[in-house]
Amino acid sequence: MRGVTDLSKRAFDVALAVTALVVLSPVLAVVAALVRLRLGSPVLFRQVRPGRGERLFELVKFRTMTDARAADGELLTDAERLTPFGQFLRRSSLDELPELINILRGDMSFVGPRPLLVAYLPHYDHRQRLRHQVRPGLTGWAQINGRNATSWTDRLEMDAWYVEHRSLRLDLRILMRTIGSVVRRDGISAEGSATMSRFDDPAAR
Repeated sequence: MRGVTDLSKRAFDVALAVTALVVLSPVLAVVAALVRLRLGSPVLFRQVRPGRGERLFELVKFRTMTDARAADGELLTDAERLTPFGQFLRRSSLDELPELINILRGDMSFVGPRPLLVAYLPHYDHRQRLRHQVRPGLTGWAQINGRNATSWTDRLEMDAWYVEHRSLRLDLRILMRTIGSVVRRDGISAEGSATMSRFDDPAAR
């Protein structure tokens, strides 16, 4: 029965991604032009992330940070490189729109655990690794229940809960609640952080 659900979920993802890319193409073009004007090249941020079965893929998003560096050549902190325009892209989730391409490629789904850094893989316990039994998502159960403002322990437990209870009905519920979360701009960053503290920092768990 799960296989039927996965097939239906994939068909839904492809149909919705194609529709979204067509409808949002003017928005994508405008945001790309503004990123080029405000932040320079490259317009897209690309980073390798682990997906289903821990298979690596290249995540694409709109760039939100500058490449500003200190005198020693090291990149400045996220807070120092995140401009007001970049903050706007994150608050509105417009930076996530290029991930529609990842969904079409089959790297991601509309709903699932968010794709995290490769560096975190050695730090997951057995239950937390459940998140890699499904495709990572543009949004997910953790994203509508606190997003980056929740602790890592709670966030990863919500990912595991989603994997155990996933269904098309739950996905539709998450998508509808995601719209409200984006409008309210809930949980964009962790307290005291410009984005989200790192999971491989023991003090952050």
